[in-house]
Amino acid sequence: MREKGQAGGIFLHAGWRSAGTWVWSRFRALQTVTAFYEPLHPILADLRADDIPALEPTWTSGHPKLTAPYFTEYRPFIRDDLHGVAGYRKSFSADRFGPVADAGFSTLQAYLKSLHDQTRKQGKIPVFKFCRSLGRLPWLKDAFPEVMHAVVLRNPASQFASGWLLHQQWSNPFFVAAPFRILGLNQNEPIVKEVIEVCGVRLPPAPVTSIDEYAAACEQFVRTIDGDNAYRAFLAVWMLSAIRSADEADLLVDVDRLGQSPEYASALRAQVRGQVAITPDFSAARDLVAQMKGNASLMKGIDGRSIKSIHASALGFMVSKRGVSGPGTDGAELIKEKLVLARELSEQWRYY
Repeated sequence: MREKGQAGGIFLHAGWRSAGTWVWSRFRALQTVTAFYEPLHPILADLRADDIPALEPTWTSGHPKLTAPYFTEYRPFIRDDLHGVAGYRKSFSADRFGPVADAGFSTLQAYLKSLHDQTRKQGKIPVFKFCRSLGRLPWLKDAFPEVMHAVVLRNPASQFASGWLLHQQWSNPFFVAAPFRILGLNQNEPIVKEVIEVCGVRLPPAPVTSIDEYAAACEQFVRTIDGDNAYRAFLAVWMLSAIRSADEADLLVDVDRLGQSPEYASALRAQVRGQVAITPDFSAARDLVAQMKGNASLMKGIDGRSIKSIHASALGFMVSKRGVSGPGTDGAELIKEKLVLARELSEQWRYY
């Protein structure tokens, strides 16, 4: 664990639909913090200062009400006569799971360092909330040892269901397509190949050309996808992220427990204060597990009985790999708890 005040900022690594935005909003509420929302988001390549006021949460997002639009903190990094955040490249938006940093990582490092250093010069603590960093977490920890690397962990059934319901009810395919895009772009990595086989994922029958073209192919693929394959793809990415992050995290944020235990919320606050000397308030966290149980009847197009065995296969694979014990907590046990909870929750899903 870090000494009090040692960390020069926070990298908050989260997956889509993990409640990471709510956790980030708790840091953003602090006057001593400058909280950057998704610094790897492709929208930053073309963002104009005039666009920012319109970027508010939609009522279907499930995101908390914000005191300022999502990307407000980037305004000083956009020239009035240009578009795009200084230093950002669209290639940053594709997560990678290679064992060593790729050729473009130095550019990504320089971009994040600029945001970090300029924020520190203003006397603020930078907090970055990522949704595209879990595969690159070891690279980022090597490049930024001075910040606290916190990982938001939610059970895969609830996390998947959040995106599946948006796809099912509002024809939003993004969160169902994203795991296929990640797996397809990384399918030549040995660890990714293994996880695809363990989970029995069927990838889109499309060649991996450009990132944008493959993303479009994945979105088209999932418009008629069966729920079984969608969940298998999501679980594969969840497993890869857990493998890469559990050993690297300075802090694991269990959002399932956060809304159930005031004691845990208080302890988490103390852990953050001990490493970064700030005190976010997590007391208003929703009980996401109870919410998921209440929404089980809404899950259509996927039968929990058909995916029951995949959780056991996932757990067996996870414990066979090194890298499941984060500092200060039993990461392996937490991952096991998440997979057991996912099996329990998904058993209530029925196709019709």
